[in-house]
Amino acid sequence: MSSGNSLKAFLGSPTQVVITTHHKPDADALGSSLAMQAYLEKLGHSCQVITPSDYPSFLHWMPGHERVIDFTHPKKQEEALRLIRSADVIFCLDFSRTDRLYDMEPHLIESKARKVLIDHHLDKQDFADFEVYDVKAAATCELIFRIMQRENDLDLLDTEIGSCLYAGIMTDTGSFRHSNTTVEVHLIAAELIKRGVNTTRVHRLIYDNNTEERMHFLGHILRDKLKVLPGYATAYITVSSGELHRYHSQTGDTEGFVNYALSIQGVRMAVVMIDRGDMIKMSFRSVDGVNVNRFAREHFQGGGHQNAAGGKSIQTLEQTEQRLLSLLPGFSELLVR
Repeated sequence: MSSGNSLKAFLGSPTQVVITTHHKPDADALGSSLAMQAYLEKLGHSCQVITPSDYPSFLHWMPGHERVIDFTHPKKQEEALRLIRSADVIFCLDFSRTDRLYDMEPHLIESKARKVLIDHHLDKQDFADFEVYDVKAAATCELIFRIMQRENDLDLLDTEIGSCLYAGIMTDTGSFRHSNTTVEVHLIAAELIKRGVNTTRVHRLIYDNNTEERMHFLGHILRDKLKVLPGYATAYITVSSGELHRYHSQTGDTEGFVNYALSIQGVRMAVVMIDRGDMIKMSFRSVDGVNVNRFAREHFQGGGHQNAAGGKSIQTLEQTEQRLLSLLPGFSELLVR
């Protein structure tokens, strides 16, 4: 943790808190937000989670989901703006740069509220008054657990908070198989199990909760859209807006596609490019020393972690694909061994 001070001391007496996270929240983003909300409310603070967008339906089981305000919901945006303007403190969880908030960004910047950053992504922007920042942490949910532990508040960690934390840690470690799965991660998971977290249920609700249409969509992607470039140890997938429409794709339906590409023998970098209409959203995954954070940051306005990053392009899908292919020769010394 970068801050040596107490979070409770920083917050002081009960106050008005807004908690937010990055656009299109995943399990770590939403789990850390809802866990922090529950924890702070037990300390007497008034809290509201506001997400910059919707999030996958397979996260709707999380305790506190029903109270979340989606900033993009036309009937909720005015309430969200009122809460942001009146907040004394805004928690920024699971993102290191304010542009990850998309349309919410200017409102966060304009707010006079004190800012708290809790995150583990690379390339941090300095905008917060209090930071708990550790790029070696497996997940933001791990940092939330560490905060409660350091504040001697683990007695407040109930099954609902624990389930949210476990979901974020489980997904950001790839079900405890990625290199960020440390001894401490396993010890935290064990502690959450001791406190009653049903790990089988959490795993099933996130990973075994597919619609029939999503499975047909995945079948189409793997059969018709997956391209492998053995000479560059790279595999990639392109998804058009027409395909999203044809398979009635919902938020979260494309999550995990990139991992199938990375699972192919000999592949060390995988990329998924999705035409979202206003831009091409990109996901990068890698193994070993292939730094996709740097690749995404230098070429596709993105970033994240060394082995997992996001990016974007304002070119067409076809142009973005060609740009990726044109960049691979200059990246090949890291890809090919």
